[in-house]
Amino acid sequence: MQPRPEHPKPQFRRENWLNLNGTWRFAFDFGLSGEEKGWPSDPAGIDGEIVVPYCPESRLSGVAHTDFIPAAWYHRTFSVPEDWQGRRVFLHFGAVDYDCRAWVNGRLVGRHYGGSAPFAFDVTDALGGGENQLVVCARDDTRSGLQPRGKQSGGLRSAGCCYTRVTGIWQTVWLEARPETYIDSVWIAPDLDASRLVVTPAIRNNRRGLRFRATLRAEGKDVATVASPAAAGAGLALEVPDPRPWRLADPFLYDLVLELVEGDSVVDRVESYSGLRKFHIEGNRFFLNNEPIFVRFVLDQGFYPEGVWTAPTDEDLKRDIELSKAVGFNGARLHQKVFEERFHYWADRLGYLTWAEFDDWGLNFGKPAALLNHQTEWGEIILRDRNHPSIVAWSPFNETHGHAAAHPEIHRRHVQDIVDLTRALDPTRPINDTSGYVHVDTDIYTVHNYDQDPEKFREAFAALAPEARDGFFRNSPELTASYRGQPYVVDEYGGTWWNEQAARQAEAETENTPVSWGYGKRPRSADEACERIEKLSEVLTSHPHVAGFTYTQLTDIEQEQNGVYYYDRTPKFDAARLRAAFGAPSAIEGTECKGETPSSSA
Repeated sequence: MQPRPEHPKPQFRRENWLNLNGTWRFAFDFGLSGEEKGWPSDPAGIDGEIVVPYCPESRLSGVAHTDFIPAAWYHRTFSVPEDWQGRRVFLHFGAVDYDCRAWVNGRLVGRHYGGSAPFAFDVTDALGGGENQLVVCARDDTRSGLQPRGKQSGGLRSAGCCYTRVTGIWQTVWLEARPETYIDSVWIAPDLDASRLVVTPAIRNNRRGLRFRATLRAEGKDVATVASPAAAGAGLALEVPDPRPWRLADPFLYDLVLELVEGDSVVDRVESYSGLRKFHIEGNRFFLNNEPIFVRFVLDQGFYPEGVWTAPTDEDLKRDIELSKAVGFNGARLHQKVFEERFHYWADRLGYLTWAEFDDWGLNFGKPAALLNHQTEWGEIILRDRNHPSIVAWSPFNETHGHAAAHPEIHRRHVQDIVDLTRALDPTRPINDTSGYVHVDTDIYTVHNYDQDPEKFREAFAALAPEARDGFFRNSPELTASYRGQPYVVDEYGGTWWNEQAARQAEAETENTPVSWGYGKRPRSADEACERIEKLSEVLTSHPHVAGFTYTQLTDIEQEQNGVYYYDRTPKFDAARLRAAFGAPSAIEGTECKGETPSSSA
């Protein structure tokens, strides 16, 4: 069975595509000498095997090499379907970490910097008849300070809150056929108050006589159509009759057909979807579809025991959302990782809010190239994801107090530049400029607090009020912008350390006790852990001036064992008791704190 066979871009699907996942030839390049060996044109030396799209550090790849990999080479052959003749052929990569080059039949077809953003190369002119040779090289230097690594470990082994590294291809690779003139992208902006969707196309190689047409469908029926002469950047308004908003309890999605038309002929056709929803801020509160909402988020880092950054299957992406909802969360802060597009698709389908975050850890603010790399890739991510109704805020940075202390003016300028870029590319969403510490210009005021003593935790927020301006920032108060009445979110808290097996082994003081850690002193039982979670969470759910929280975290990850689920996604605690603790509307009081597999329909 082909790994990850589903279409990787559910919001931008063409009929003519070919999935290239599967077994490829593979080789390490520890000496960075693959080009000197002639591998781009003679890949005979690429003689190992790997299963794409799983990174070579993962067990699913069949390689499972977890030491540093400065470069990796890939090789496979492909044939272009006969009915693609006369069309442009594009080679797509969902993500490659970090510096990727590709050759087709010995010809360099493109290069991309960035470990998380998708990219595509037009390979048409490099194609030959019959079988084509594809060679890919990925360079990765997580210790350079020039590239983001997120929670990938900067040391040989995983430690603390950093985990197994990711190198090379880690998302789907595929081919796609396009006409000479084609729809490059479409921005779909919902306008709930006016009952419309504003559709703005980008068109490549445009010519006279073409029209752009957008058709809106609801439950298989056409409900609205708009068309005009094809003009890149010219928005069209699709008026939505009898609008059905996208809600958490009813995440209704409209289907969209986007076309370039010449006379009666369709030149290019793309399928997409959208949700009609509004997320905005008034004072210190969030509103979803003009109704106040308290964000009950969980920290989700998107690691998997077998696939590292890559979910083993599409169903695993869906199930993580179902598991989160089952214990009372209505969304997630997607932490230090740019999640797969398929994850956002399932969040859209299941009614689940997210704050999308960049994996900025590892960048050295003292190196100009690092800031350029960040800015370029962050822009690519916004353009990739801004059509998803489930994404309601952007978080380009996390915990930058070290950078602010070392390079205060560079830090201020770079954060401000990224905030300005984000607002220019997507003025529809609020921005959490740098989660947790050292704000520069933020729509959401976030703090991190891992105090495990509920009374001290309560005291930290006792004086919080919209008119207050100082005293609510635990780290580097001399560097951060003052609070000015924005929605106040405790963007990380909890992290309560509990792993039953590790606790038993520690008590027995056995040899080779697994490394295990979380925040605070380890509770003596699951019930004590639950009680601590309840008391900490009650401080936030009962506070009149707290707009939301992010509990750390959804699952254990390797040695960090403070999830509400184990790393294999089995439950630690009773779902009903957690729902009550996190203030979910359907919470059930008074249950025992024993592991119970939550229903996926919860």
